[in-house]
Amino acid sequence: MKAKLGMSPIAWWNDDLAELSDDVSLEECLRQSRSAGFTGMEMGRRFPSDPAVMLPILRAADVTLCGGWFSGTLVNEDLAANKHRIQPMIDLFKAVGAPCIVYGEVGRSIQGDRSRPLASKPKLGDDEMKAYAQKVTAFGEWCADAGMPLSYHHHMGAVVETEAELDAFMRHSGAGIPLLLDAGHLAFAGGDVLRAIDAHHARISHVHVKDIRRKVIDGLDRSTQSFLDAVALGAFTVPGDGSLDFGAIVERFARYGYEGWFVVEAEQDPKLNPPLKMAQVGYKELIRVMTAAGYTVETQGFPKG
Repeated sequence: MKAKLGMSPIAWWNDDLAELSDDVSLEECLRQSRSAGFTGMEMGRRFPSDPAVMLPILRAADVTLCGGWFSGTLVNEDLAANKHRIQPMIDLFKAVGAPCIVYGEVGRSIQGDRSRPLASKPKLGDDEMKAYAQKVTAFGEWCADAGMPLSYHHHMGAVVETEAELDAFMRHSGAGIPLLLDAGHLAFAGGDVLRAIDAHHARISHVHVKDIRRKVIDGLDRSTQSFLDAVALGAFTVPGDGSLDFGAIVERFARYGYEGWFVVEAEQDPKLNPPLKMAQVGYKELIRVMTAAGYTVETQGFPKG
């Protein structure tokens, strides 16, 4: 089985908490992640939006664009508005050969608001979840027909956060909206990562190998502290530096024949956790567990030819 390893630039520059950002260029970010061994990078705020500008940067760094976040609002806005906003991203991602766009629901979400405690996350009733899931499916089908598949990201603070909410979303949605399984977000929400892989492996198209610091998460007061407070306190980290058993997690993906991107997404203070060092720690651990699970990790970055 083959797999690819990527990173998110959120380790270098945080889009939600500017104070958790390193003063490095896109080129330096790509250079550091590639030197650690990663062949892909998801899109961040310092990426250009013009493929004619982005492609030479990716080519020079020998890095593939392996995804990127779209802030969806389908829970409280219509399909047309979201189609209009995502179209330029579809065009860009097609031009640079990205595998998918990551759909993250921000409608009603508290994930970007530091004044909103974790316990105040939005919740959908059964009928609302069914209607929402069907709407997201239709959107996913439209994007795929336009040439760029989505991958749905369950997320802390959003309408699909817990394992039960993920199960309900998957039950009511269809194959037109594949799933991004994020180990760290699911564990933070109290879910069982292995059980979720067992339940939804047929629809998983993208994986975030985000680790957690269990002591930080267990010490949170969810009635007063926000998602961004948790991030600032160091709730997340890279595989090999946290509390999750990625040997078991990767083995479970291998059992179901998953082949695709495993992306390290670990937002934390770059001054306390230097991104290059953390990239090296994460890569070493992932190579260890992926080799044990029978994966061959691809070493080619930007496609040749």
